[in-house]
Amino acid sequence: MAVYVIGDIEVTNPDLMGKYAGKVGATVEAHGGKAIVRGGVTETVEGEWQPKRLVVLKFPDMVAAKAWYNSPEYQEILPMRLEASNGDLVMVEGM
Repeated sequence: MAVYVIGDIEVTNPDLMGKYAGKVGATVEAHGGKAIVRGGVTETVEGEWQPKRLVVLKFPDMVAAKAWYNSPEYQEILPMRLEASNGDLVMVEGM
């Protein structure tokens, strides 16, 4: 079953986030994942949620998603994202 990694990210340091963004794609692809949403215009149609910047990554399954997140390559660049932004990240099974 496919797994989606969904992030709602508020960028606080665009320069550092740009460095992170230049490296993260290769780590995702190395684990069979791909970005299907990276920013873009959002419109809230119900509720109060006002996302800052949505990111959605798709992986073949939960094992692959967790392998990506815990990989040495991603863990090496993760501090850049954590320093350059505030946000939330979830993994959810889907279709």
